Amino acid sequence: MTATDAQLRPRKKGLTRRQKRSLSRGVQYVVFVGVVIAFAVSADWGRLKNQFAQADIADQMFPDVITLALKNTVLYTLSGFVVGLVLGMVIALMRLSSVGPYRWFAGVYIEIFRGLPALLIFIFIGVAVPLAFPGTEIIGGTYGKVALALGLVAAAYMAETIRAGIQAVPKGQMEAARSLGFSPARAMVSIIIPQAFRIILPPLTNELVLLFKDSSLVLFLGVTLEERELSKYGRDLASTTANSTPILVAGLCYLLVTIPLGFVVRRMEAKAQEAVK
Repeated sequence: MTATDAQLRPRKKGLTRRQKRSLSRGVQYVVFVGVVIAFAVSADWGRLKNQFAQADIADQMFPDVITLALKNTVLYTLSGFVVGLVLGMVIALMRLSSVGPYRWFAGVYIEIFRGLPALLIFIFIGVAVPLAFPGTEIIGGTYGKVALALGLVAAAYMAETIRAGIQAVPKGQMEAARSLGFSPARAMVSIIIPQAFRIILPPLTNELVLLFKDSSLVLFLGVTLEERELSKYGRDLASTTANSTPILVAGLCYLLVTIPLGFVVRRMEAKAQEAVK
């Protein structure tokens, strides 16, 4: 066979790379739709409705589920976030300090409080602190305990986020501030930290979402009826009514806050990426 004959023979046509990707994507869609249909057909929607969607029970929860439970959840979250942010800033600066003991303390703190479950921190605040310091009351009662417990956990994560943000600021910013007569401390507070916060604002907002959900652990501190947050409020009503509708309503109230916050985080991340480009 000559080279000319080989060129004249028809080539076998195969799928292009783009066609293969389209075919793979189509198969994934079909499988996904099939799973959804199978779930929808096999589920007993009548029993689910009776257990989780009783309108009369849901009506009984309003307005207390908003004015009491959701309000307390937001207060617990914001107070814990503030404590965590302040403490996290201190730990982050200690982590970056040239003083050895400061760095070691910050490193140990971060490793311990990032490694322990938040539940154990709540139990420690509610049980161990009163035993270790008899007669000592944490300022703010239950609100103060929750703020401290959430803050201790959040500070470990925020400290690493803040440290990364500070180190992401170009070193030339500090050098320029020093050349203008700024002291290292003033340059850090006035120049470096504001720029770092613009960088780390999305992950800090994401931490707020996580704290909002972790606030459900307040039940382990023992709360009064007026101090209940969403999870405790829903569990109590579910036990009283022998129905899970309050749990579903409480979950929807969480989504009322977490979904908008998640959208805000995505928007901030998108703007940050556009600024980099």
